[in-house]
Amino acid sequence: MAISIRKPAEIDKIRAANQIVARTLDYVASIIKPGISLLEIDAICEKMIIEAGAKPAFKGLYGFPNTACISLNETVIHGIPDSTTLKEGDIVSVDIGSNLNGYFGDSARTFGVGQISKADEALIDCAKDALYFAVDIIKDGMHFKELSYELEKFITARGYVPLRGFCGHGIGKKPHEEPEVPNYLEGNNPKSGPKIKNGMVFCIEPMICQRDSTPVIGTDRWKVTSKDGLRTSHYEHCVAVINGKAEILSKA
Repeated sequence: MAISIRKPAEIDKIRAANQIVARTLDYVASIIKPGISLLEIDAICEKMIIEAGAKPAFKGLYGFPNTACISLNETVIHGIPDSTTLKEGDIVSVDIGSNLNGYFGDSARTFGVGQISKADEALIDCAKDALYFAVDIIKDGMHFKELSYELEKFITARGYVPLRGFCGHGIGKKPHEEPEVPNYLEGNNPKSGPKIKNGMVFCIEPMICQRDSTPVIGTDRWKVTSKDGLRTSHYEHCVAVINGKAEILSKA
């Protein structure tokens, strides 16, 4: 399947969907504290998305039961919200999507709950810094595999490893489109495969593990942890390639 090239009017529609996601995550950042439950966070995300005139993109997608993927501590991605309450020192990733008039937004952030350890601060910083590093180096004509290779080098230079088997993705009229954007090089040649072009829209989402990049799927068939069982972090932005470089769409 070909990678879509979006017209400016389409990019504006995708941006509008992403701005709803960004405003929701901004609010989530202000209410993350010890004692709030994962289901409470999920309900707040759903309410905000609906009140903005959009639909939660993840609810029902591939059978996912909730609005937000909320991944606590050792869970990297796809955590199903439950009645668990956050505790001082936890770290939690909140990943949400919106569908606004048939165009999709998607973004994620990992938050510290109260005072967190220096080790967890560094873990979260790796995901966030890798994401912004990737945004900064994207240019028209670059191979997607080059982007993946640079992400992998950035993550491993920090002393971590990228989760295997999961990746960023194209987005637009569907929540997941071509291309796949891994956080590591697949194969041996970064100068191979499709190139990044003006008008392409995709999500970059570093998923950071500490020692072992092997994913383990939970008994609920959703939750993903690392084989090492250690804490993880995750950040995601949706970007469009405009005038030869990446512009973040998922910001308020």
